[in-house]
Amino acid sequence: MRLILASSSPFRRELLERLKIPFEVMAPGVDETPHADETPILLVERLAIEKAQKIATQNPGSLVIGSDQVAVYGGAIVGKPHAHDQAIRQLRAASGQTVALYTGLALINADTRRVQSEVVPYRVTFRKLTDAQIESYLRKEQPYSCAGSVRSEGLGIALLEKFEGDDPNTLIGLPLIRLVRMLENEGIKII
Repeated sequence: MRLILASSSPFRRELLERLKIPFEVMAPGVDETPHADETPILLVERLAIEKAQKIATQNPGSLVIGSDQVAVYGGAIVGKPHAHDQAIRQLRAASGQTVALYTGLALINADTRRVQSEVVPYRVTFRKLTDAQIESYLRKEQPYSCAGSVRSEGLGIALLEKFEGDDPNTLIGLPLIRLVRMLENEGIKII
């Protein structure tokens, strides 16, 4: 079966390459707007499944991976900033705080329509940040397509104090430990 990553994220592509298995990438083009009263956990699971389903319906004979991630702090979902001013607001709010990240992961067999999905939590604690540190980081890293404005695999590591979670890949957006198990359930052996 073909393996397809339903994502436009270069970070997820880089993570999946670590498994040393052939795959294709297709952008799903799914509306990521949260539904009214949708919790962060329900949102990321729904979006991961929707992304994988959209690609699976167009590609018989494939296994399709979908993933979505949000950061949550101050009781609110914090997505990708897309712009410098929004990134400043996000990082000021996160300064000195512990932030929860939720990553939805789905694997869909296009032929059997079997759906495996899970939401994997991860927590990061930010250092107390000055406006000068925030500005310097944003100018150097430009993490405008990263949830919560943090690219931890890059310079964003300098903003953080502590990580808590089972799989560090979750922080970047694709929980590989869980994905390996899902792929094995479909008969794909990684090692």
